[in-house]
Amino acid sequence: MVTIKLNKNQKIYIIVIITLFIFGIIFYNTQDKWLKGRNITIENKNQNGLSVNNIDSVEEKKEDKEENKKNLINGIECENSKKRPFAVMLAGDLEAWPLSGIEESDLVVEMPVVTNGITRYMAVYVCGEPTEIGSIRSARHDFISLAMGFDAIFAHWGGSHYALDKLNNKIMDNVNALYLDGSVFYRKPGLPKPHDGFTTIEKLQEYSERVGYRLESNFEGYKFYDQEDPIDKNGELSIKYPSVYGVDYSYDAQSNSYLRIKGDKADKDRLTSNQIIAKNVVIMYAVSRQIEGQYNDMDIDGEGDAVVYQNGWEINGKWKKDKEDMKSKLFFYNEAGEEIKFVPGKIWIQIVQPNQDVEWEIN
Repeated sequence: MVTIKLNKNQKIYIIVIITLFIFGIIFYNTQDKWLKGRNITIENKNQNGLSVNNIDSVEEKKEDKEENKKNLINGIECENSKKRPFAVMLAGDLEAWPLSGIEESDLVVEMPVVTNGITRYMAVYVCGEPTEIGSIRSARHDFISLAMGFDAIFAHWGGSHYALDKLNNKIMDNVNALYLDGSVFYRKPGLPKPHDGFTTIEKLQEYSERVGYRLESNFEGYKFYDQEDPIDKNGELSIKYPSVYGVDYSYDAQSNSYLRIKGDKADKDRLTSNQIIAKNVVIMYAVSRQIEGQYNDMDIDGEGDAVVYQNGWEINGKWKKDKEDMKSKLFFYNEAGEEIKFVPGKIWIQIVQPNQDVEWEIN
């Protein structure tokens, strides 16, 4: 008979193995008692290997991801939807027409810069990045509050002393071509001054990064319909700005779009030759008063009457902007006091004096 001698460590190892084996047998025979009647649920898997219990959360995450891609200004999805907007001052002069890059803007505000006279544009860009924007013109103080309401970086070529007093006091982030001519901004040969000034979103973005401006948007956003619901008739909208500054929109029910017309001609983008279209046209009534020479003052803080044209419908209501907070959002409400939803796509805000007529006719 062979005797196997075990050292102390080997004896301890064998005792541990035997103890665990005995404990396993006892637990197996008494598991109901140990679990106290609790049920164990085995989650079903779908054909993609996902837990059925997690399908809803996956769908919710997918919807959240899609929602996060929506541009909060015009409701259209794009990769840079959370980028801080640029609000660029553009000429309303007939000599500068047609404008470059305005087709790719997400929202435009047109407003008189002389009482009963010339209008000027502020084009707001988030998703759109045209290769050229212009002609760029000077700022007016009323546009500052509007740009701040969109949390935009304001781009302009100089401005009235009313505007520059505010901007030089750093009331908002801005890019002034007076100090950046030849770098961020450039002049196109063959065009008469002051209609020869241009820039690009790329140049504005690079400058803003260099000087440390915040680049992510804090804009609260507008509300949008999930789907379009147009009427089946065409229409004509006419805004009676004086002289050559009058604007018309031809509503096309088939495309559910408002085609912009200026001077009895299609208003086109110089870069693409495409006619400018809007999905929403907002008439915002505000009083204008001449305050000095060629400068006026518009009552664009507070509240007033508004009419929104979308889907072929005319919606009467109010606009509101907090007088005490220049950063406050510009709201639009219907007659029931509900915030108006927009059709996803370009919004064109036409600020109109109360003495200027607006006509809408269904064909």
